[in-house]
Amino acid sequence: MKKKLYKCSLLVLLAVIGIYLSGCKKSDSPYYDYTNTVQTFKGTAMDYLKSKPNTFDSLLVVLDRFPFLKDSLTNQQVTLFAPVNENFAASVKYLNQYRKAEGRAPIYLRTGDPEQLLYMLTKYIIRGNKTADTYAATVDGISLNAIGFNYPMHIKAVKANASGFVGGGATTLEYSDMYGSTIQTNWVTTNTNAINIKTNNATINILTPLHNFGFDEFTYRLDQ
Repeated sequence: MKKKLYKCSLLVLLAVIGIYLSGCKKSDSPYYDYTNTVQTFKGTAMDYLKSKPNTFDSLLVVLDRFPFLKDSLTNQQVTLFAPVNENFAASVKYLNQYRKAEGRAPIYLRTGDPEQLLYMLTKYIIRGNKTADTYAATVDGISLNAIGFNYPMHIKAVKANASGFVGGGATTLEYSDMYGSTIQTNWVTTNTNAINIKTNNATINILTPLHNFGFDEFTYRLDQ
């Protein structure tokens, strides 16, 4: 009798587990929406940006002011850490709130000082076409020069935790402006939402919407 009750209990338990597992979709996991696979786009980096309306519109507005950067994203081997519309919107908002409080006219991406915009924008474009494997080869990450001013930026690959495994989740990248310092507490760091998007001439990594374009220098540089 006890054996029959045990078998019945076991069957009920297995049935409950089966129902639970069938009801747990991959979309319920916080890691499902991020797929760490190399995506391929047939076209240049510029073509890719133009193919994503409502995502890179602000970046394209700024790039239109600098034809040589558009040429780099079309014909040169580069790595782009692409800021999205939200990155620019936050920076422009904070700048103009500050200016409004002082009774001054607003400044926008089409009217901001071109030299200062160029200085900030080039920080997001790295020389050479590099995938995440380049940064994953070292625990501390690596420093690479941005185009234009040969400005050093730091990139580190980080494995997220998933399903109870430390470092078992998707790979993201930490992208940092070191401000010329080797002390990490002096850096301004942002993260990626997607990585390793391969185009004909570039690898594109898309930044999180929480990043403020300019690495916290937007107001300082454009409030002239």
